[in-house]
Amino acid sequence: MAMGSASCISLVVLVALATATTGQLSSTFYDTSCPRALATIKSGVAAAVSSDPRMGASLLRLHFHDCFVQGCDASVLLSGMEQNAGPNVGSLRGFGVIDSIKTQLESICKQTVSCADILTVAARDSVVALGGPSWTVPLGRRDSTTASAALANSDLPGPGSSRSQLEAAFLKKNLNTVDMVALSGAHTIGKAQCSNFRTRIYGGATNINTAFATSLKANCPQSGGNGNLANLDTTTPNTFDNAYYTNLLSQKGLLHSDQVLFNNDTTDNTVRNFASNAAAFSSAFTTAMIKMGNIAPLTGTQGQIRLSCSKVNS
Repeated sequence: MAMGSASCISLVVLVALATATTGQLSSTFYDTSCPRALATIKSGVAAAVSSDPRMGASLLRLHFHDCFVQGCDASVLLSGMEQNAGPNVGSLRGFGVIDSIKTQLESICKQTVSCADILTVAARDSVVALGGPSWTVPLGRRDSTTASAALANSDLPGPGSSRSQLEAAFLKKNLNTVDMVALSGAHTIGKAQCSNFRTRIYGGATNINTAFATSLKANCPQSGGNGNLANLDTTTPNTFDNAYYTNLLSQKGLLHSDQVLFNNDTTDNTVRNFASNAAAFSSAFTTAMIKMGNIAPLTGTQGQIRLSCSKVNS
């Protein structure tokens, strides 16, 4: 009997050590500790996207801007800091949606579900809510106690990026060129501010459809109107599909960083493939989203589970 319990204990210790040392994420992480976690996030996202379709794109972008800076650790949700960085200030949205979901989760499972996981799941649920593919999200990320505006400024690719700059920024996060082209397809939803495409429509770009450029000028003057919005996907702006790539084929990419993916360059064939094969895009996108969600997570005893997503626990 004593021997049996001793071997039982050593087995438990071994399993615990294995879990702690690998620090692996698991899709079943909250199955016991907070069984209603995923359903709660899903309903919160569905309600938000239903009242404002653009919110789906905003939540997806929030996750991307989180993962590219210090990894997927909810550092982007901390007040100030990264939120004041060039790529983020005046354009990041969706904090209230995440806060609302976090409040609901705190009421059913105190200090259990991390803000980093809420954001990762919300990104997936946003894609699904707008008609895109689903995927299984590995869970168990913990929240950072720090954030870095400097890293946000250096590591987030901008709307004026070249193809090689985009490739380098993604490769730095272990995302390859196909991942980069697939993740750019997130621009099948959402809007961009005039200040981010003004140079493309007035700067003499040769790789833009003339009628498309003219139509954009109506709401994006040469000076002023910086915050005026245009749809990133002119065809089906609120549906997550592969129309983004079809648009690129006809030189209707809104941002310079969109159109460089189809510009007599090495990524042209991937764009053609995604434009003609929706299933190929969905598969590449879900694969890349899982990879992006796995960038440098805090696990085990690292970081913390924030009580409020906008501030570190006191």
